[in-house]
Amino acid sequence: MDKPKVFVSFDYDTDHELKEGLIGQSLMKDSPFSVTDVSLKEREPEKNWRRKARRAIQSCDVFVVILGKNTHKANGVIDEIQIAKDLGKRRFQLRPKGKKWRTMKSGGKLVVWTWNNLKREFS
Repeated sequence: MDKPKVFVSFDYDTDHELKEGLIGQSLMKDSPFSVTDVSLKEREPEKNWRRKARRAIQSCDVFVVILGKNTHKANGVIDEIQIAKDLGKRRFQLRPKGKKWRTMKSGGKLVVWTWNNLKREFS
């Protein structure tokens, strides 16, 4: 059985390292998910950014928002969440353990980022 493909939404300008951490976990031998790295710079000058984002989100099984300090202000993340919601994608928000960063409206349930919690989400 194929592992579920995850679309990762994150604040492109400040949380790239968090996304790389999730990709690293997806590469572990016992990982129950895979990450499709289709990072789209928010507010890039292309008029078709939203269409590209929709196509990428549509091709994935699960939509994950990585919460950082300023994610709640990231317009690209806000737009991606709306697209995922419109497509009926399963969504959840991943907050690094020990952080109290704000959640995103319509981002799905909050999951504290630990390896065991991630594995539980995909079992």
